Parts: sequence; structure tokens; C-alpha cells
Amino acid sequence: MEPKKKAITAAVLGSALGIGGLAVIAMPATAGAAPTLPTVSAESLVQSVATAKTPALAGKVKVTNNLGLPGLNMVPGAGVLNLDSADVYNDGNGRSKIAIHQGNTQETITHDGTTVWDYSSSDNTVTKHTVPAEALEKPNATEKMTDPTTAATQLLATMRETSTVAVDGTASVAGRDAYELVLTPKPTERTLLREIRVAVDSETRLPLRLDVLTNGSADPALQIAFSEVSFGPQDAAQFQFTPPKGAKVTESQPKLDDTTKNELDKAQEAVKVVGDGWDTVVTGTIPADLLSGKPASGTEAKQGKSVDPKALLSRIGKPVNGTWGSGYAITTKVGTAILTDDGRFAAGAVPEQVLFEALAAK
Repeated sequence: MEPKKKAITAAVLGSALGIGGLAVIAMPATAGAAPTLPTVSAESLVQSVATAKTPALAGKVKVTNNLGLPGLNMVPGAGVLNLDSADVYNDGNGRSKIAIHQGNTQETITHDGTTVWDYSSSDNTVTKHTVPAEALEKPNATEKMTDPTTAATQLLATMRETSTVAVDGTASVAGRDAYELVLTPKPTERTLLREIRVAVDSETRLPLRLDVLTNGSADPALQIAFSEVSFGPQDAAQFQFTPPKGAKVTESQPKLDDTTKNELDKAQEAVKVVGDGWDTVVTGTIPADLLSGKPASGTEAKQGKSVDPKALLSRIGKPVNGTWGSGYAITTKVGTAILTDDGRFAAGAVPEQVLFEALAAK
């Protein structure tokens, strides 16, 4: 998929579900007696999370999706919300692996330090990405793909300024002692979310769990859990990948040339962020070819599937209009998204009216 399409797709999906990245970092606690731990202040706990380095680890992640968002399989990139479980490995030095299980299929992404291998069992295909030297100089840029704790840390950094942060007891998560860190929106924030709860490992200070809770419901809207996690050296073989027999291998070697930089700049210009914190809204324009319902790139294209955002929203959304024009809105437990008739979009973890204001803003 072209950089512009990737950026817009990620922005729409991430914001429509609440805060960008929540889809892969919300983790619930595993049942267990609350441990007794030394008292720690909220600020100290947040600071320790921000500076913690991911050690070598192996874990199993499980997902419970109560978003109430229909038609996920029709939207590019939304498959992560339907995953059954994922096995995660990290060697603590930039190498990582994640195996995502969905029904009888599996997608495995292996980062061996210089190359990222993306294997899909559904069609027995492999994409080999050579990581640019510029990216290798910035470890966090490559860890984001496979390290859920990195995404959780970024969320805390983004939300803390517009949140009331407190430590609310302790929990046992996947057999680990953890502190309960709770972020609630300040009174000035207009959001559908009530609070975000993060369980922070008492020893490593890594986020082990995050619950996304909405107003009017006692149950988390989205939960993804480390049901198992262990820390320690990992077998180097975990981070080596050999394409299976008969697999079709495609090579991709991205270069940060002027053309690529221009495409990335255009992608950034196509997406505008309005507001900050809990009531952040992302607005932009959907490319004409995506609106036309042409086959999507990647797996969807290979399977002959097409994605028509307007047709999808006409079935699952409701007609809306304002000074900004007209279109369709869809509201989930954690957010709202609007696609206008002229191809603009707005999305966020906010009530409908906030999106109206963002679309009307010049």
C-alpha cells in the first residue's frame, strides 16, 4: 500500500477506536490475588515506565474485543482487532518476533536485526523488508511493529498531560506482580472514554495490562492480555526466519529518496490533528481510488476483495449533516467516525458534536 494510503488508513482506524494504537496495547489482568508492594507515587511510576528498556522476553497475548464495530474484515488493517492470540518474543537488543493467530491462519513477523520477514500462512506468502540503515540507528522505530509495551509507553506519554493520574492498588497479571496505574480525563476533556487502566510490572516497569473503559459500562470495551509472560534470554533461533517450502517471496527494500520523502510529506499533509489528549480528532481526505471501491492492496487484493468505505458506512452508519456538509457517522463504545459525501473523514474517541466542530474548522 502507498505511504499516503497507509497513513490515512492507520489514522482513521486508530482514532475511530479511541486513541491511536489502543488496538494493540489494551491488556486485561489475569485473575489473581492483589500482591502487597512498596508504595510508589503516580509520577514516579509513569517516569519509570517511560525510561524502562524492554528486556528479553517471551509471552502470549490474548484479545477480547467488545467494541461493537461491525464489518471489520472489510476494512484494511482492522484484522488486528479480530486476532485470537499472539505469541511475542524479544531478545532485548532489537530483535523481535510476533505470531498472530486468527482462526486457522497465522501471520508471523520476524525482525532479525537487519531484515523484517512478514509471513502469511493463509496464502503462503512472504514479504522480505530490508530495514534502512537510518531506521537501525533509531531502535524504537523498528520495535513499534512488534513490541506492545512500546506502544503502551507512548500512550502514557501522550495522555498524561490531559489526565489525572493515580496509582490504584496492585494486581497479578500473568503471574507477575504489578501496580495499577489509572488515567482519567480531566474535566475539560470531551471523550467517550471513562478511564484507561495500565498494570505496570513491579520489577521491569513494563506495561503488562491496559483496560479501556467507557462511560456507562463496567466492562472494558477492549482487552488484550498477556496470559503468559516470562523474562530472560531467548533462543536466537526464534529470531531467524527461513521461508517455508513453496512460499512466494517478495522483496522490499525501502529507500528514503526524495520521491519517498515527498510521498510521506503528502501523507502527513493529508491528515490533520485537531485538539489533543482525550478529545483528539483526526481529519483528512480519503484518496479517490479508495472511495471508488477498487481492490485493496495486499491480501485483500490477492483475494479479489474490494473495500468501499461509503457503501460500508451506508449499511452500518447513520446519515448526518452540518455546516461542514453531509455524510455518514458510525459510533462505537470507544469512538466516533464520520465520512463525508465529498471524501473527507473525522474520527476520535469523542461524541459526534466534537467531530462536527473539527470538520467545520478551517
